[in-house]
Amino acid sequence: MSRKDWKKIFVMLGNLSENHKDALISMVLLSVFTAIRPFVAVILTGMLVDAAYAGADIAELLRYVAVGVGGIFLMAAAEGILTMFFNRKLEYMQEIQAQPLNKKSMKMDYEYLEDPTVHEMRQKIERLGGWSLAARILSCLNKILRAAVTVLAAVVVVIPMFVRSSHPVSEGFVGSWLMSALLLAMVLLLVFVEFRLGRYYNGKEAEIRKEMSGCEARSKYYLDILSGCEKQKDLRMCKQQQLYEREFDELTAGIKATTDKMARCVTRNVFSQQSVSALTGFLVYAFAGLLACAGMISVGGVVTYAASILKFTEAMGMLVYVMSWLGGNVVFAEDYMKYMALPQRKHEGCIPMEKRRDNRFSVEFDHVSFKYPGSDIDVIKDLSIQFEIGEKMAIVGRNGSGKTTFIKLLCRLYDVTEGCIKVNGIDIRKYDYAEYCDLFAVVFQDFQVFAFPLGENVAAGSAVDKERAVDALDRAGMGERYRDLPDGLTTSIGKEFEENGVTFSGGEKQKIAIARAIYKDAPFVIMDEPTAALDPESECEVYAGFDKMVGNKTSIYISHRLASCRFCEDILVFDKGRVVQRGKHEELEQQEGLYRELWDAQAQYYA
Repeated sequence: MSRKDWKKIFVMLGNLSENHKDALISMVLLSVFTAIRPFVAVILTGMLVDAAYAGADIAELLRYVAVGVGGIFLMAAAEGILTMFFNRKLEYMQEIQAQPLNKKSMKMDYEYLEDPTVHEMRQKIERLGGWSLAARILSCLNKILRAAVTVLAAVVVVIPMFVRSSHPVSEGFVGSWLMSALLLAMVLLLVFVEFRLGRYYNGKEAEIRKEMSGCEARSKYYLDILSGCEKQKDLRMCKQQQLYEREFDELTAGIKATTDKMARCVTRNVFSQQSVSALTGFLVYAFAGLLACAGMISVGGVVTYAASILKFTEAMGMLVYVMSWLGGNVVFAEDYMKYMALPQRKHEGCIPMEKRRDNRFSVEFDHVSFKYPGSDIDVIKDLSIQFEIGEKMAIVGRNGSGKTTFIKLLCRLYDVTEGCIKVNGIDIRKYDYAEYCDLFAVVFQDFQVFAFPLGENVAAGSAVDKERAVDALDRAGMGERYRDLPDGLTTSIGKEFEENGVTFSGGEKQKIAIARAIYKDAPFVIMDEPTAALDPESECEVYAGFDKMVGNKTSIYISHRLASCRFCEDILVFDKGRVVQRGKHEELEQQEGLYRELWDAQAQYYA
């Protein structure tokens, strides 16, 4: 792994440690305890064997046993507590990892949320099966640190053996230092062979995991289709079950083939690693036995030194394996780093919004043009319009004419490409963004109602003013339904988290979204197809109470139904990113142009 790879990993761990340092601390302590505990047992065992071989009495031997068992028990208990704590952290590491990702998602420029490459980046980070990327990396670092401490401890224990064996002893054993050097060279050679084999098979496993990642993504997609009723309507009515079954069967066969390939690769890897380890163990025990026969080390030393060398080779093999496995996850860490490092392109202003008692604001689009990032097509072209607070404005036009983009620019979800938008004569980019957002209460066409209590959905927060919330529901035409609910504002929407939750219809959810906009009590009320999910009677109810709903606020109303725009004082007709007509319904109906064309096309449905 390169320095850049390690940097990516440490950047991710830095984000993790901001709120969860205990996870890193427990990982380090667990690694040290797990690495050292076997050496304590090995050394005490060697000392016990030497004491018994020297003819020590039972009391002394029992003291050795008591000290050994007590020490090992205490270390095992501490290791057990740390393991439990660390594993508990790993179990909900997906949620821990999601914290910085979600914070970034909520603060990043809106344009990133509509960027497919950013979506793919986030999906790659989360597309890792049962464990999150953070859990995988933390687990790898735990094993790497444990292996490193094991290697260090083994070197400290084994060095005396090589020091002693470097001194000539009895006849026939002259040059034993040469044998020590030869053993060391052979052990290092076997470690290198193990490293090469591990690197080869780990590379194969990484390739197979990449194949499995794509299969898992497709599997999740297919399973999502069956998780709810909405997607199954098309599946059943279009008789696509056979197509779905065929696709899923092919995917299942592919997953099985890939899993079998992974099993074969892992088996070969384990067999090769075990074979090398067995050969290493034979050489080490043979050499230690020769040293014991030559009187260079004690019988207990054979156990201590041989076990330590084997721990050394085992740790080196683990280090190689985990480093390779960790390297296979670096690509996901790179996506994490890129996602978290997405720059803020939108200018952050600092001018506070003017606090006006009369709520009077003027808005001006001054030669505004806009094209979406990565596109060369102007969705809005040299648009110049002006309007005041208190007006009721409708925006109409064909699909793709720029209506919704106009609202996104006004709400500053995107910044203009050319020109500027002014509120009270000041470029909106100079205003404090949070205060600027307070000007708008918006009901988007793809509005969202969440699985929270009804009151929290209306208030968009946990602090709910009951009187205001009920008033907003009444004005949105949801009052009667609300009064039928047994739990009132505390009624949970949907049954995802509460068995007693209530499932609302699409039209009722849209009324809740409208109530949320009313509750906010902002100077601008923007509604993008606010009655699309309503039946004609409910739609008429909303139109009839529209003045009561918005009061003296500026209301901007986007609709494909031109009849619903008749109550508006000002109608903007969009076509290819420009306002091609503007006026009242009566005026536009009499003029030759797009409005009359659209009106005539729909007029047969208004009779």
